Amino acid sequence: MWRIFKALFVLAVVGLIGLTGYAYLADLSPPQEEVTRPVMLNAE
Repeated sequence: MWRIFKALFVLAVVGLIGLTGYAYLADLSPPQEEVTRPVMLNAE
């Protein structure tokens, strides 16, 4: 029974390390583009 808990614990630790590495090393920034839109002002 302890083998199962130990295996699950090791798997969870490896998963957290992998998730942390992916968060730090992966390119998660969104693509950027310039947006120009006309603005209508109600200046009377």
